[in-house]
Amino acid sequence: QAPLPQLPVPKLKNTLDRYLRLVLPVVSAKDYERTKKIVNEFGRPGGEGEQLQELLEQYAKTKINWVTEWWLADMYLQNPLPLPINSNPGMVFPTHLFISARQQLRFAAQLISGILDYKTILDTRSLPIDRCRHSRKGQPLCMEQYYRLFSSYRYPGKTKDNLVTTNDRDPFDPEHIIVACLDQFFVMEVVANGTRLCEEDIYNQLRRITQFAEESLSGDSDSTAQPRVGALTALPRNEWAEVWERMSQDEQNKENLELIANSMFVLCLDQPIGPVCEMDEETQVNGSVEDVNETGPEHKRDDVSLALQLLHGMGSKYNASNRWYDKTMQFIISRDGNCGLNYEHSVAEGIAVIRLIEHILQYMQEVRRWRLVRFPSVCDLAFPRRLEWNLDNKTQGMVEKALRDIDQIAENLDLYILRYKEYGREFPKTVNMSPDSFIQLALQLAHYKLHDYLVPTYESASTRRFALARVDNIRACSMPALEWCKAMTGKTQCSVDEKIRLLRKAMDWQTEIMLETILGHGVDNHLLGLRQIALEHGRKLPEIFTDETYMEANRFRLSTSQVRFP
Repeated sequence: QAPLPQLPVPKLKNTLDRYLRLVLPVVSAKDYERTKKIVNEFGRPGGEGEQLQELLEQYAKTKINWVTEWWLADMYLQNPLPLPINSNPGMVFPTHLFISARQQLRFAAQLISGILDYKTILDTRSLPIDRCRHSRKGQPLCMEQYYRLFSSYRYPGKTKDNLVTTNDRDPFDPEHIIVACLDQFFVMEVVANGTRLCEEDIYNQLRRITQFAEESLSGDSDSTAQPRVGALTALPRNEWAEVWERMSQDEQNKENLELIANSMFVLCLDQPIGPVCEMDEETQVNGSVEDVNETGPEHKRDDVSLALQLLHGMGSKYNASNRWYDKTMQFIISRDGNCGLNYEHSVAEGIAVIRLIEHILQYMQEVRRWRLVRFPSVCDLAFPRRLEWNLDNKTQGMVEKALRDIDQIAENLDLYILRYKEYGREFPKTVNMSPDSFIQLALQLAHYKLHDYLVPTYESASTRRFALARVDNIRACSMPALEWCKAMTGKTQCSVDEKIRLLRKAMDWQTEIMLETILGHGVDNHLLGLRQIALEHGRKLPEIFTDETYMEANRFRLSTSQVRFP
């Protein structure tokens, strides 16, 4: 990819003016007047603001992207909360009906083959470049997030996590994945001597893993079940960092942890949440997973249940410890047909993951059409190795605590999924409205109807036009939005035509802020940069950043995002 422009440092006056406009609808008149004085003092000629602005502009000249490192720490790496729900998203694939346990593994083998196919595209740096769809249409976007999906790991830290990406791998080095089955973890090679395993070999290796795991739990083998260490990755980050450090003092544990960190991804073979089918597998043709639509209601799960499994495994009773949340990509295939992924968010935004999913699903559809005949493997494959752990009593106690914690996390989550079928994104376009602005204002109105006030709202906006850029914040809450909400709820009496005028005014504001943000002139990242440059130079934090309004402006009671998916 040709070099992209560097993220600009916005003008100080513009940022401060926008900041005041953005906080106006969410603070009292008294607080706003206090904040206005603080901001004016900060921005006066020769004042703190101009001094920090100059330092920031000098700093920006030394970096490819002046904000990414600070943003990453502020958004993710310094957050001490557990990864499940608080940070890691879950994505649900189309549901399948597996007529047998083996068919689940056939599907998993196809999925892995699709991932390896995509990985080959990444390794050869031949992924087509994304381009802007609007506002300077056709401008190339930064692709670095894509190339980090299978080469990154988030190590826990006591005060700050460490995100490590390995970019210098030899394409002929062997590569492995981690397979989680019945809360046990196995190392499985998928690339050897520069050649990836065929689907049949992958399937046979998965069969070996599931058989070993089942026999270990049932007592039918000499090997006993391993402790449920996956739950540890769901601890608060500082607690997990202490456990990691203690575990790493044992050489075998240390090797296990590094094998997981250096893996391509984790495959989670989950136990079913509900009843499953077990039929004659002769109905299977050439290893393809047949689409079965005539399923009984007893085999169907609702959207919320499917999503919860991908977010937290449905608690310790089911699959909560059949996870490794630090690893960027976890692909989850449940025996009852629920499939999807959980991913560690600090590495990439949703669009990079969506494009990966599109490729995998398309690849699997093509494989089904090929109807390839199975042949016995001609390779003598090494048996996948189970990771065995040496835990002291204190660490074992932390495993038990982690299981209790994740049950509490699951209990505290309220999730509702709305499938709105009256109209879609094409309707706002027919009346010359942006679908994104349309939804954002609907959310503002819904909140106002419920609570009689608006709140700071986070809406991620991609800044990938610039090198190594991620996102900034659009802030959908505005004075035009507040005026429209008051009109819609009868707080301000006006005609239908006036309500429509106010709606379009609010949408124009939303569009203006969106364009400023994606073009590198957002408020949030600039203020973050000014704050961090002050800290790095050992300065006392300016009052603008200790002001209660700044604190309130960053308490996002509404956090929103939209990802295009065909």
